[in-house]
Amino acid sequence: MRRLPLVGWIAVAVVLSALAIPWFLWGDATIVAGLPLWLWWHIGWMGTASVAFYLFTQRAWGIGIETGPGDSNGADASNHTSQSTAGGERR
Repeated sequence: MRRLPLVGWIAVAVVLSALAIPWFLWGDATIVAGLPLWLWWHIGWMGTASVAFYLFTQRAWGIGIETGPGDSNGADASNHTSQSTAGGERR
């Protein structure tokens, strides 16, 4: 398992979750371009989260879940299923 990328993506997820709600803007009545500042924060943050999720899907999808050839358990997912004569999977 790739430990450093796993820890990095967990940190990204925690930061994205923690700052999704702009607690520090509560009670602030600042208006920018006709909308409250907290709404602009939310719009920008959702764009940031979308980019982060896109990068995650392209670079690290399955990290921490899928087993690789270097894992210590030695289990191979292909050994758990076989094809029946009818073409379906049999466990």
